[in-house]
Amino acid sequence: MAGDDHQDDTPHVHGTMDVSTQEKTFAGFVRMTTWGAGIAIGILIFMALVNA
Repeated sequence: MAGDDHQDDTPHVHGTMDVSTQEKTFAGFVRMTTWGAGIAIGILIFMALVNA
């Protein structure tokens, strides 16, 4: 059965996992989303100004 061969019986302690990679990935995602939204808004404003 799945999980029956688990030998490490130490209890899990919340907050002990290294999440630096996940934090960097999320920061990059937020940065790219912000840039993407800014570019999209800029394009819409440009289109409105030139009556496209």
